[in-house]
Amino acid sequence: MKIAIIGGGNMGGAIARGLTQGTLVAPSNIRVSDLNETVLADLKKFNEAINTTTNNISAISGAEIVIIAVKPWLVETVANQIKNDLNYSKQTIVSIAAGISFEHLNALLAKEDSLPVLFRVIPNTAIAILESMTIIASSNASKDQEKVIKTIFDELGKSIIVEERLMAAGTSLASCGTAFALRYVRAAMEGGVELGFYPDAAKEIVAQTVKGAVELLLTNGTHPESEIDKVTTPGGITIKGLNEMEHAGFTSAVIRGLKASTTK
Repeated sequence: MKIAIIGGGNMGGAIARGLTQGTLVAPSNIRVSDLNETVLADLKKFNEAINTTTNNISAISGAEIVIIAVKPWLVETVANQIKNDLNYSKQTIVSIAAGISFEHLNALLAKEDSLPVLFRVIPNTAIAILESMTIIASSNASKDQEKVIKTIFDELGKSIIVEERLMAAGTSLASCGTAFALRYVRAAMEGGVELGFYPDAAKEIVAQTVKGAVELLLTNGTHPESEIDKVTTPGGITIKGLNEMEHAGFTSAVIRGLKASTTK
């Protein structure tokens, strides 16, 4: 399988790095295009086998999957560049650009006699270490084509296929969610410092605690409240801490932040 990635920045580069650590795509079958040669040089330093180019047309030649990983305002420019050289009977198009709908993508890429097989994919930056939660939606795709794309992104973490109407919500939970989770880690670190720990020690304690809490949910398949109940004894310190956070609006603040991040 050959994959072209147009855009080697934060997300495109993370996808390329993640793919090289998997088993489905040989690094030599990954080609990344970007106008920034420093970005391309960094990818070559990471894995010399990755092919790089500053030419988008060259990048997509022979690729079964073409990933458009540029900023949303650059999608139209890229589409105009590559449209005439795309073969929709042999190539699947994956857009990483947040907020660019299938309707818009079809308008940009449709040819007189055919529509492209399209996927909208929203990973998060943990894709570089094979720990992304990736949200996927498809248009004009068969079940087999959906399976191929999901298999690729499952190897880079976990993925879920949703209806397009849920892409904004999925972006809030999974992509913006990385920042939200890290903001909790930062807040807890600051609390740890106030309680007497040095920052590095506080970070290690909080990060491992969050990691362990998440692994409990994933391993046991339990509801968060079930795991919370195991550490909240009547009259104990945990429930006192939880209640103080709730009095300060913890849950409502999280929900408000998620809802705010789905609006433009």
